[in-house]
Amino acid sequence: MDADTTDQPGTQSEIMEATYRALCEHGYADLTIQAIADEFPKSKSLLYYHYDTKDEILIAFLEYMLDEFTIEDTIDTEDSPDEQLWTLIDEFLPASPDDEQRESQVALFELRSRALSDTAYSEQFARADHLIYETLETVLAAGVDDGTFRAVDVETTTELLVSSINGAMLRRATTTEDLTAQTRAAIAGFVDSHLLAE
Repeated sequence: MDADTTDQPGTQSEIMEATYRALCEHGYADLTIQAIADEFPKSKSLLYYHYDTKDEILIAFLEYMLDEFTIEDTIDTEDSPDEQLWTLIDEFLPASPDDEQRESQVALFELRSRALSDTAYSEQFARADHLIYETLETVLAAGVDDGTFRAVDVETTTELLVSSINGAMLRRATTTEDLTAQTRAAIAGFVDSHLLAE
């Protein structure tokens, strides 16, 4: 194999970025390795050398995204816990997503549907769900500890928020109804009446 390999600095991230662009543009059903290669600035033979199928690339893409995720990149740890909570809600359930955010969410739900029959996908989405859950749980626990939040059951509250966010995201991505505003209002009401300390 020549020097133009995925071990070169930046090559792996370029493959993953190309995968993201192609996935958002084509969706899972119409995605091909060639479509990813068309977005990739380096030798197309790299993709065909390292990946036999689009599913192999997509699993690598999910792994890459999860490996890159850090709570510090998502929230400002200097903010108060309630500010951090709303930053996360805005990140996972934006009030007015732009076109790229909508395409990204639809693409991810297409990939999530693969988890019904492919354990490689289900393992990655279980990991993703755990990261989201753990991030929210950390923020809520910190808020309880410093008195920002009431002494709620952190695990139960986290599960309620994650389920509400996931449900609203799924409905927005898969139906003609967008009830995001209602869900965000319900979450805000819950935070004000049951979570924030008086």
